Amino acid sequence: MKKIIGILSFLVWIAQFVSAQQFYDVTQYGAKRDSSAKATEAIKKAIDAAVKAGGGTVYFPAGKYLTGPIHLKSNITIFIDAGAELHFSDDFDDYLPMVESRYEGVDVKTFSPLFYAYEAENIAIIGRGIVDGHGKKWWAFVEGYKEGQPRSKWQQLFDENNKDILLPDDPKQMKRGFLRPPFIQTMYCKNVLIQGITIRNSPFWTINPEFCDNVTIHAVTIINPKRMAPNTDGINPESCSNVRISDCYISVGDDCITIKSGKDLPGRTKDRPAENYTITNCTMLDGHGGVVIGSEMSAGVRKITISNCVFDGTDRGIRLKTVRGRGGVVEDIRVDNIVMKNIRDQAIVLDMEYAKSTPEPVSERTPKFRNIHLSNITAYARDAMYINGIDEMPVSEISLHNAVFQTQRGIIIKNAKDIQLRDVRVNAQQGSALSVINTDRLLVSNLESTTTDTNTPVISLNNTKNALLRHLWPFEKTALYVKVSGAASQNINLADNFFKEDAVSIENEVLKQEVKFH
Repeated sequence: MKKIIGILSFLVWIAQFVSAQQFYDVTQYGAKRDSSAKATEAIKKAIDAAVKAGGGTVYFPAGKYLTGPIHLKSNITIFIDAGAELHFSDDFDDYLPMVESRYEGVDVKTFSPLFYAYEAENIAIIGRGIVDGHGKKWWAFVEGYKEGQPRSKWQQLFDENNKDILLPDDPKQMKRGFLRPPFIQTMYCKNVLIQGITIRNSPFWTINPEFCDNVTIHAVTIINPKRMAPNTDGINPESCSNVRISDCYISVGDDCITIKSGKDLPGRTKDRPAENYTITNCTMLDGHGGVVIGSEMSAGVRKITISNCVFDGTDRGIRLKTVRGRGGVVEDIRVDNIVMKNIRDQAIVLDMEYAKSTPEPVSERTPKFRNIHLSNITAYARDAMYINGIDEMPVSEISLHNAVFQTQRGIIIKNAKDIQLRDVRVNAQQGSALSVINTDRLLVSNLESTTTDTNTPVISLNNTKNALLRHLWPFEKTALYVKVSGAASQNINLADNFFKEDAVSIENEVLKQEVKFH
């Protein structure tokens, strides 16, 4: 009898589980599979029915659906099956009323995102289907807008909804008042899953979790036209914690993956950092950058790992960017096992002068880059690496280990301290393999270059302090290996190298005793 009761209890549990996972087929709620009518209300009815039951899966069988925005609630999964296509309307009025959102790091009320969730838990968008944002009309409006022309009804509505918002240092976009919606934006949500789907033609940023915890983005394909789709970044998790991005394919009209945490005063006021992110096994074709941090990073970015990725055809590979006024700290970053090819500009960029600015006293407006480590990198690019701090806040604690660059130009390091380069080969077609300017505490170990230009040093040090260059082994015909210049250069140490002292040029302004051979 006890055994029978146990079996019956188990069957009841199974029945309850199946019921809790019930599918809500949108076609049963009036959605047309031939896109002959908007399915917005039918989809809402299916979601409401699932919410009433405590949660469930809203199911899109194969077919083409036309819809306005879809708002997710807690415990809802959107399942877009293979053969299903969701085509989002390009009628701007469908994305009203305006909702709480964030645009480039500034909190606003604006058009509803295409998929939107606010303070929801346990939500998912999954499947093997396609979602298309039909962004062309959105892109055209922005590109065609001229300052001073009459404001549209949408811009007037934006003005009414955003009278008291905190503005960034450059409020141009906010004053323009037409902010395209991201494709998928989840705000203040927990336990978010986006998996398997193909996303194309986003009006603005494509996947944009904001202030979320525990986000998984897996095996997603994102395709936005590179030349005609401005600011259509791929994946932008902003001010989130515990984010995992893996096995994605991305080709877009801006950065492929970008980590952000708010812009200027609005970001610092919210004070929600981006932290605990892993990005792995992704392929990125086209886009301004492969994986980018900033420039909106005013609340800080920390504890990030990027590994096992391929960038092919992006403008840059790994890029960290900021400017005076942002504030925030980017720290504890690890990048490993990356292959880059056909990179238009720099393979690696750490730039604190992303825009022109004037030096100012150190304050909460001063950004910081520190404790950033890169290893096992192969890159074919125009420029190998560019590190650029600011006078009042050098980039610090940066290391590059086991890297090979095939480039036109080499590595440039400016306004930095505590820099280590180990086991690096830079095959630059012109200029020095390594140029260091205004830097304190530099270690270079086993740097190689095939350059044979007798007038160009492999390593150029200008106003560099406390440097150790060791285990340097020039190729044949390398006549000039190291050049030291700048009156501020001091304590330059060369140890255990495979060249003679005559391969080192010491300019007249440098005190000879500051260059030591060991």
